[in-house]
This record gives sequence, C-alpha cells and structure tokens, in this order.
Amino acid sequence: MVSLKDIQTFFRGRLTIHEPLAPYTSMKVGGPADYYLEPADKDDVVGIVRYLEENKFPFMMVGRGSNLIISDEGYRGAAINLEEGISRVTLEEGLIVAEGGARLTKLVDFCVQSSLSGLEWAAGIPGTVGGAVVMNAGAHGGEIKDSLVDVEVYRGGSVLRIEKEKADLSYRRSGFTADIVLSARFNLQPGNRDEIMKRRSELIAKRNATQPLNLPNSGSMFKNPPGTFAARLIEQAGLKGKRVGNVQISEKHANFMVNLGNARAEDILRLIELVRRTVHQNTGIQLDLEVKLIGFPQNSVAHAS
Repeated sequence: MVSLKDIQTFFRGRLTIHEPLAPYTSMKVGGPADYYLEPADKDDVVGIVRYLEENKFPFMMVGRGSNLIISDEGYRGAAINLEEGISRVTLEEGLIVAEGGARLTKLVDFCVQSSLSGLEWAAGIPGTVGGAVVMNAGAHGGEIKDSLVDVEVYRGGSVLRIEKEKADLSYRRSGFTADIVLSARFNLQPGNRDEIMKRRSELIAKRNATQPLNLPNSGSMFKNPPGTFAARLIEQAGLKGKRVGNVQISEKHANFMVNLGNARAEDILRLIELVRRTVHQNTGIQLDLEVKLIGFPQNSVAHAS
C-alpha cells in the first residue's frame, strides 16, 4: 500500500497530490494524477520507482509531455517528471552525456557551443532526452540512434548501461519502453561552429514554416506508413481543418492536431478515431499513433495501434 507519509520519509524532491497534468503536456490537456513527483537526482528517481514497483503502484514518466495525450479523468497512479532535477548535459571523455530529463533543445545548444555536429536535426523538438531515446525520435532524416552510444536505465530493480546495439532501435520505437532512462551518451563529430549554428537555424526556420507551433499540439499524431506520409493521407481524405470540439486538424500540417483553447482529451480521441477510420476506408492503410494515450479505456479504437 502506497503511503504519502512513507514517501516523504525518503523522497527529497517535489511531491504533490491530485496535481493537474495538463500544464505538463504540450497539448495542454489532461486531468490530475494521484501523485506528482519531481525527483531531486538519480538516487531519488531510483528510490521512488523501486518503492512504487515494490508496492505494485502504477507510475508513468511525464518528461515534457510532448508525446502524451492524458485523459480528462487524469491518471490513477504516480506521474514522475525528471525535467527539474535530472537534466545535466556534459562532455566526458569525448562523449556528450545527457541526463534523461534534459530538454532536447538544451542538448542541441550544448553540442553547438561545443562545435559538435550530428544532433542539429533535433533543434526545436519540444521533448526530453529520455522521451526521445524511448521513442527513437527523429526529424529531417536524422534519428536518436544515429549518434547514440549507450543508455543508462533503471530496469527491474537495477541500474544498467545498455549499448545501442542491444537497444532494439527502429522507426519510432526502442527496447526501453518499460525502463526509466537516467542518461544517454552520444558520439558526435567535430565541426565548424558557425556552420552547425547555420544548420540549426535553417531547421528551426523550416519547422516554424511548416508546423503549427503557435498553438498547443503534441507533434506528429501518427507514424508515417512505409512509402508515404500520414499528413498526405489525412489531407487526401479531406480532413485537413476538421474540428471536434476545440481540437482541430491543423490547416498548416495535417498530421498535427491543435488545441484551439480549453480542448478536452475526449475530443482528441474522437478526432483520432475519425482520422484512422476515414483513412482506412479510403486507402486500406491503418495509421498507427506516434503519441501515447494515458488513462483512456483499453478498448478504445485508438488503442488498437
């Protein structure tokens, strides 16, 4: 049985109860979690996760919430956010070491200042290193696995270092889905700082020009099927601009859904279901979600992906 009093005897970070999760997601939707925790350091992470596992209490990692859609009812468990206490980026023995809660933008900026090239593609992506590793994030032809060396994880009661070759990395997936990413190491190539800065600026400008960054969104909603693009299929289905409640398929990029203001997670789910059903009827292609759904019934249509 999980006890707030027991947690307070060893946990050194920030702890609240019934905290709304909407502010911690890029889509700005989601009800409260039973417990919300911001560990102070890696030992704090290991301590709280081990305690929750021993007591068989559900928990989830929040990060920056850029790939999470949390139900309006919230999450019956503990939400753990590493961004405040586990976010250092350093250069050690020629490798970039980034803790799991570090923002990708912070990692890219550090690489630029260190004149190291290879992660410019991640410029502007609103996620954390841990989340990016778990989903093998990518953009502009690059992926996390391209420069990844190994990952430090909490798994099954132990802290392990997993080499990239043993990480089962592929398009938008990895073998870390059941792990807590504590840190990751990257091997990048020396380059000209001005050229790296120019490349980063070009990619950010392209991102700003093609994506609806002026409104809350969760990035790409669906994975690209082999040989085509989800956005193209959605647009060809006549769904660009389609709206359910205060959730809309972006007029700027059809694989983005945007929060027009006070959106409900239930409306996002309904729009997801409409897109998947319509695209499948038109093409026979079943779109798989790139985001994760938290707190929804397991028999929902969107969970079939």
